[in-house]
Amino acid sequence: MSEKKRIVILGGGYAGVAAAKTLLKIFKRDNSVDLSLIDRHPYHTLMTELHEIAGDRVEQNAVQVSFKKIFGTRRINIIQDRIETIDFENRKLKSTQNTYDYDYLLLGVGGEPEDFGIPGVKEHSFTLWSLKDALRLKDHIEDTFFQASSETDEQKRREMLTFVVAGAGFTGVEMIGELIDWKKKLAKKYFVDEKEVRLLLIEAIDKILPILPEPLQDKAYKYMEKKGVEIMICSKITKAEAGSFEINGTTEIRTPTLIWTCGVQGCEFAGNLALTKGRCANKKCTFATTQGSCGVKNCQFAGPERYISGKRGRLLVNDYMQSPDYPNVYVTGDVSWYLENEKVLPQIVETALQTGETAAHNIAADIKGTEKKAFKSSYHGFMVSVGAKWGVAHVMNISLSGFFAMATKHLINLHYLLSLAGINAIWGYLKHEFLDIRDKRSIARGHLSAKVPIYWVFFLRMFMGAMWLIEGIKKILDGWLLEKNAGWINQFMFGIAPQAGADAGAAATPAAAGGAEAVAAATAEASTWAADAATAATEASSSWATDAASAATEASSWATDAATAATEAVGAAADAVASATAAAVSATGAAAADLVQAATSAANAAGGIFLPALSKPWGLYNWIIDLFIGDGTTSLQIFFATLFRYVVVLGEVAIGLALIGGLFTFLASAGSIVLGLMFIMSGMATREILWYIFGSILLLGGGGKGLGLDHWVMPWIKNWWNGTKLARKTYLYIDEPTK
Repeated sequence: MSEKKRIVILGGGYAGVAAAKTLLKIFKRDNSVDLSLIDRHPYHTLMTELHEIAGDRVEQNAVQVSFKKIFGTRRINIIQDRIETIDFENRKLKSTQNTYDYDYLLLGVGGEPEDFGIPGVKEHSFTLWSLKDALRLKDHIEDTFFQASSETDEQKRREMLTFVVAGAGFTGVEMIGELIDWKKKLAKKYFVDEKEVRLLLIEAIDKILPILPEPLQDKAYKYMEKKGVEIMICSKITKAEAGSFEINGTTEIRTPTLIWTCGVQGCEFAGNLALTKGRCANKKCTFATTQGSCGVKNCQFAGPERYISGKRGRLLVNDYMQSPDYPNVYVTGDVSWYLENEKVLPQIVETALQTGETAAHNIAADIKGTEKKAFKSSYHGFMVSVGAKWGVAHVMNISLSGFFAMATKHLINLHYLLSLAGINAIWGYLKHEFLDIRDKRSIARGHLSAKVPIYWVFFLRMFMGAMWLIEGIKKILDGWLLEKNAGWINQFMFGIAPQAGADAGAAATPAAAGGAEAVAAATAEASTWAADAATAATEASSSWATDAASAATEASSWATDAATAATEAVGAAADAVASATAAAVSATGAAAADLVQAATSAANAAGGIFLPALSKPWGLYNWIIDLFIGDGTTSLQIFFATLFRYVVVLGEVAIGLALIGGLFTFLASAGSIVLGLMFIMSGMATREILWYIFGSILLLGGGGKGLGLDHWVMPWIKNWWNGTKLARKTYLYIDEPTK
């Protein structure tokens, strides 16, 4: 057996995770590879949502997706470490304490903010390139409002309340949008006049959001201006100091908050690797070696050719995302440098995902000896939020703005999260963005985020539990679980013709009376004895009716002369009973509809208080009954009819007890909804059942977590379930897996 191939992915960003998932899919049933992912964090960061953290819209775990949650039980080694150097000749990655061997290496180490060598920018500005950056910026903004609330010097206070975002690309516009939403809350919280808060968006070129069509640029520009943002285009920041910066070398703006979002370059770690870099100058691209490195500086701004200081650059790759220096080293995402149609690949999420998948495919092709594929980009569009409630988007050549643009962005995020970590990640996103959102900062305007205190629903839970329990006990006392009552219960629930018994006897009564009249007509001489026989047949049950012949024989001892007439009378009575039985069977088919009609009549007589929920059984209910129960004659049909009766009765009792005790409240409430809908579909329920259904919907939201057993039971179950292999394999764990 050949030795396993060791594939190491360095970096758990968009590209690294996409590559890992692709390789896991390719080698799902192939144990020929050993796959490892190394990252300095135990989680994947949703970089495109960092502005929401910096603007205090969501909690920090909203942008953190643990690798345990992403990969579950998949065959991958997750290693948390910080790699310091790479020995490409001997195929080793080295940290301060560990060494990792590899046969194939995929670099997805990401980029870093580009300061273009402008004096003071790196030292005196805030960036938004990591979760740490976002948390630092959020704390600074809130602390600035706090400090300003105590500042008595009006000029200093206005300087403190000046917030500047440099760069009008995606990140800059999204950050200023968060400040638009957040400033009102902060001003109110710290007793600051909102009119003193100044928001500036500064851009070096003559437009904002240059990657979008001009009509969308104009809409975004006007929207931000309407919200009080000062937009300064053709304004290059040339110098920054503590508490101020200069524009175009002349204008000074004083502020303690300069947020820098002007560009992205390759990271310093990649720049120091002994790999060939790409180089750009005046939008004309050539190559550079490790003696110099290249970001995107001169591809964005015209100027003399020069290297970027600090050896920070993007690593050159070929069509297969391979480094030209080592064919077993692949480079992806923001740190890769590749020309497509004479343009360098943009440093965006779709580039990262697609380069990661391409590199993974080609590593697998190299191992299996199959054909490699060249990279070809396929960009679907761009979406930009300007705050939580408004945005612009250009997707599949369709331009959107406002609500629809934001809805599209949410749908794209949900699509990515579904592929990343399944339904669990989607549920987390919905909670963060809609259900737990603060200050109405969502396109739903907070309509989905209002909370009902548990102690308010306690009384509803107890009431509904008692009502279900009473219903179940009442059915038990009425004999619903006794087989001898199956006939009339099945007729009531399913419209099944009753078996021979009291119901058939009742149906035969009129026929027996008719038989007596026939006897009287047959012979006047035997009228007394025939009447006695007919009366005996009338009072008897259906089982007695079958023995009517013996009763007639006893009558003959009283009047031997009337024996012949009595015999004829018995025959006539038997014929009448048979006719009555057939009539009863035929009448039973309309019994269910008659029950509904009778209920309607009774409701109208009672003033319409308890009207039926439906005027007749729903077609789906009839179909289910026909499928499983039919006419109730076969053993299997009888079994299902009995099962349904037991489910209804015991289900009502179980739901009642669970709600009263606050145990498994979610399941009990769901069961309450199902039973209620079933009763409505059958046509048996009155409209009061709707209270049960809507009340149960309210209790689904954790009605047993307060003043109920769920307060103790559910955390235990959650911890146990999250540690199971099935939960991690299916992504159906709650929050985070425990193993």
